[in-house]
Amino acid sequence: MSTPAQPRTAAALASRRRATQAAVDRVHDAIARLRRERTPVSTAAVARHARVSRTFLYTNAEARTAIDAAKAAAGEQHHQPRDEPDDRQEATWRERALNAEHGLKSANTEILTQRTRIGELLGRIRDLEAEWTEESIQRVTTENTTLKQRVRQLAGDNRGLDERLTAARSNLRFQDRRIADLEAQLADARTRP
Repeated sequence: MSTPAQPRTAAALASRRRATQAAVDRVHDAIARLRRERTPVSTAAVARHARVSRTFLYTNAEARTAIDAAKAAAGEQHHQPRDEPDDRQEATWRERALNAEHGLKSANTEILTQRTRIGELLGRIRDLEAEWTEESIQRVTTENTTLKQRVRQLAGDNRGLDERLTAARSNLRFQDRRIADLEAQLADARTRP
């Protein structure tokens, strides 16, 4: 019995297989191009020309085998005498130049990204500093001190009023008892003949 997730999983796996096969095909094309240009076959060069990661080249068995075979074939050709040693040197220098150019592009992109981020952060700092001038900081500090003094004063006044309220309640209870005693005496005096 199939679940609804199985067709989606199968479709995802098929898509992944197609993408992997397309990457392997690009690796073979890149190796062929490097051979035509008489450029040394290296993992970095194949990765750049095939637009795949080096990790893919190391983990995919077919791609790794193709690169190893190309390197071995280049090694055999390297041992055979050549009529054109300048072509080999030119290919090596071309590969180095391409690697340097790729590294330079990556570095420039990263530098631009970092400069943009630094500019944004400096702008934020300036905005924050602009809001708080020395005069406004002094004013806020003075207001804060004044408010703290007012809070202490109100707390003292509150304690004084609480004490007065307690005393007034105590006096009221005393007066209530006194009135009750007087009413009892008055009632006794009326009932006597």
